[in-house]
Amino acid sequence: MTRSPLSAPDRAVDHALAQLSASIKFLLEVTPVNAADVRAEFLDGDVTEPVFTYRELEVEPEVVVEQLAAIDIGSVEDTTLAHLLRAKHREMELQLEMLRARDTDDFLGLSIELYGGVSPALREQAESVLEAVPSAETRGASIDAEEFLELALDEIGHYREQDPEIEMHAEIRPDVNGVMVSGDTLLIGREASVQRARAEGLLHHEVGTHLVTQVNGAAQPVKVLGTGLAGYDETQEGLAVLAEVACGGLTAFRLRQLAGRVVTVHRLVAGASFSQAHGGLLEAGFPRGSAFNTVMRVYRAGGMTKDAIYLRGLVDLLAHLRGGGTLDLLWRGKFSLDDLPLIAELDDKGVLLPARLIPRYVADPAAVRRIELAATTNELSTLLGGAS
Repeated sequence: MTRSPLSAPDRAVDHALAQLSASIKFLLEVTPVNAADVRAEFLDGDVTEPVFTYRELEVEPEVVVEQLAAIDIGSVEDTTLAHLLRAKHREMELQLEMLRARDTDDFLGLSIELYGGVSPALREQAESVLEAVPSAETRGASIDAEEFLELALDEIGHYREQDPEIEMHAEIRPDVNGVMVSGDTLLIGREASVQRARAEGLLHHEVGTHLVTQVNGAAQPVKVLGTGLAGYDETQEGLAVLAEVACGGLTAFRLRQLAGRVVTVHRLVAGASFSQAHGGLLEAGFPRGSAFNTVMRVYRAGGMTKDAIYLRGLVDLLAHLRGGGTLDLLWRGKFSLDDLPLIAELDDKGVLLPARLIPRYVADPAAVRRIELAATTNELSTLLGGAS
């Protein structure tokens, strides 16, 4: 066995932080369990300001805060690793504060601290997309949860051909809205409906990016690369949307959805009510049901500004590529573009292992060409590759 350049005490701190991080199912904890019922009531006009309910917390934040405080980041000798773990430690503190503040007025401020808000430049880009990209009359043909599960299992099968030993799963859950990844599992809501034109792009987004980098990160000596370093979400979602571009699966509906999330986060922070934010999307040409889903995601739990990071992450990645950067190291695990120099340092020290899996589209010359073309433009509307 090759000896790790990291000391055993350093690895012990990393492993402890990764294990504790994996125990916090943050996105599940802030996802409403009654969204389908409230959606029907809202669209029927029975309520104007929805009231969401949430699952009982699986972990007690106060207990995890104590466990987190017991992890001594100051003892880490490797300065690069110490910097990364310190930032992750602070991020986890914020997440636990958010869980304690779930569905209160304090939640939004913490969310802005964790995910940021919407800069004037990002808002302008989102508004430009909504003006430049025509709204689709319909979502087009859709597939249900069972059919999408079958497609997801087939996609996972392709990655098992690269490495039969990987831990990568998919399942239908009654307590999930839409499609999301938690740990090594793709969770599909029982009532989920996916545009057929969006299915391939969504598979590359969820399986080919989120699950692939989770598997790769979990196999690294630095285990926090599997659960995600601080701020990883933005680059992860940017990579995942870039995967949609690569396979030609970024539809007009989807691009408008991402732009709609940005303007909705802006409205949230500006103090708009749920119904006002919903009305703003209707004025921009969004279908009523789709507009509800977007606003619900942003207004849940007291205000989640996370949804602005999809477009922001894509814009930052395109700028990275335009400046001569590559995606190579980004498959090694879950981390932010800002931390790329530190990840490169760890790689140069011989700390990191090669990626177990590479996204399928990387081997497709047409996909690579689409990424190259995407990096040459500042006009997001030119990234469309599919029908509405």
